Amino acid sequence: MYDVVVVGVDGSETAAAAARRAAQIAVAHDSRLEIVSAYDAVEAGEAAHFATEDDATSVAGRLAASLRAATPGLRVSASPVDGKPGDALVQRAAELGAGLIVIGNKRVQGVARVFGSVATSVMAKAPCDVYVVHTHGK
Repeated sequence: MYDVVVVGVDGSETAAAAARRAAQIAVAHDSRLEIVSAYDAVEAGEAAHFATEDDATSVAGRLAASLRAATPGLRVSASPVDGKPGDALVQRAAELGAGLIVIGNKRVQGVARVFGSVATSVMAKAPCDVYVVHTHGK
């Protein structure tokens, strides 16, 4: 059903929980999993992304290795993408022709309280299906 599944990570446990669910979905659909980590040196310090490409690559790479070891049959790769997290996920999904973006529903304050600002952004712009993983409290 999905050739490629994309998930974003930021080093948090909620993102790791979403990545674990994405790995399960990828294996169930014989899909490739692409772990995306956003970086933006210009706006470093904003939640949910890294200041440098090296930081983004390191976190995504470690998670990919961990998921590969824990999930038999998983085909996974990791890529850093320059930009804000929601935009980076949508961009990479479009580049790969992904059929699914998996995101967590990390709770935040204010307008994006229900899903989180990244999830809200992705749902508004996604070129494919979006699966929201319940990660609150995980």
